[in-house]
Formats: sequence, C-alpha cells, structure tokens
Amino acid sequence: MNRSNGTKQFNLETQAWEGVEETKTLNALEYLQSIYRDPAEDTSKRMRAAIESLPYENPKITAVAVGHLTGEDFYNRLERAIATSDRAKLIEGRVIERDD
Repeated sequence: MNRSNGTKQFNLETQAWEGVEETKTLNALEYLQSIYRDPAEDTSKRMRAAIESLPYENPKITAVAVGHLTGEDFYNRLERAIATSDRAKLIEGRVIERDD
C-alpha cells in the first residue's frame, strides 16, 4: 500500500496534480494507523481503522489452564474426563398421556 508522503499542488491550467511525491510502502498496520491518526479523515473511517488495528497493537489477554503437577499429560486427563462424562446417567423422559 502506498500513501503519499510529499506535497502536491493542483495546477488550475493543466487541471492536474503536480509536485514531487515521495511514496513509502506501508504494511497493513501502518496504513490503518495512518488513517486513524489523520484528523482530516471521516470519524467513522478513523474508528473502523482503529478497531481493525487493535488486535495487532495490543496483546489479547486470554485464560490459560494450569493443572496440578501430577505428571499427567493433557491427553490422559482429557481421556479420563471423557470416560467420566460417559458414565453419567441420563434422565430418560417418557410421554404419559392423561385422560382429563
């Protein structure tokens, strides 16, 4: 993505933009940052760019499971939990018809 870094002037006679324009290749995050930092941009566009860049600027806080140090690996603990849940009794429902 290229974003203008230099100055340009509009020539009324030629009806064209003129001037030396330096372009810098930006990665996606830098491009989004340049949009939300530009006060000339529309507020909704700036907000959208800020929202989209958030996951790349700030680390996401997540929960990490910590087990007891019993020497078991995750696979064995998971298998044991599945076996325990398979033994759980299910409540079987039957339809009882009433003559009222």
